[in-house]
Amino acid sequence: MRADSTGPAFELVGVTKRYDGKRALSEIDLQVETGRTTVLIGPSGCGKSTLIRLLVGLIRPDDGVVKFEGAALVDAELLKRRRQMGYVIQDGGLFPHLTAFDNTALLAKFLDKPADWITSRVNELADLTHFPRDGLSRFPLQLSGGQRQRVSLMRALMLDPHVLLLDEPLGALDPMIRAGLQADLKAIFQTLRKTVVMVTHDLGEAAYLGDEIVLLRDGAIVQQGRISDFLKRPADPFVTAFVQAQRSPLEGIAS
Repeated sequence: MRADSTGPAFELVGVTKRYDGKRALSEIDLQVETGRTTVLIGPSGCGKSTLIRLLVGLIRPDDGVVKFEGAALVDAELLKRRRQMGYVIQDGGLFPHLTAFDNTALLAKFLDKPADWITSRVNELADLTHFPRDGLSRFPLQLSGGQRQRVSLMRALMLDPHVLLLDEPLGALDPMIRAGLQADLKAIFQTLRKTVVMVTHDLGEAAYLGDEIVLLRDGAIVQQGRISDFLKRPADPFVTAFVQAQRSPLEGIAS
């Protein structure tokens, strides 16, 4: 389902997830709209990373249903459906013994895509993500943190997935590199017009990148909407406290 399709990209209905008997998510109802960037945010342990792992099918709900493009994610279809999703984790998850090129092309090679197509696609993605082509022959330890995340993003986009999911992709980067990658991500999102779900702990980052922000607390959704809704129409005192704790990066955003 592409950006011009109708219906939500993801839908969660009554989703609950437990670890060792403790609820990480509790009866979540959520629609992720197609062609928009939805950002999941909240304090540590609120359930945002659990939620994105449910979307990509890495874990399964204990109760409720996770739907992708209108159909429930079921074990029999999971591998096929996950190949329609690009997924980026915080530390990048690159294989240290593979070059940037081979990390990017890994799944495409596994699926026996033509070598010429692979080379062309990797070069196209390097240009899109502002990754230097002469860096494609380097190994992860020879790259900066920002470059490694660009390779992770290229790998996630290699097969032109329907959706892109990012779990705190910029969390480990220093502020200057992070700011540059935020600007590049925003441009990439606007260029590709894909459905994006992103996890962050930074409300300023969520406001900058997100069309929709979902704030979680203790495994439940507290408020959902645009940044102006959080600033001007907080759902409860927790929302106000969360915003005020990160107020300085937000000045002028809701104007």
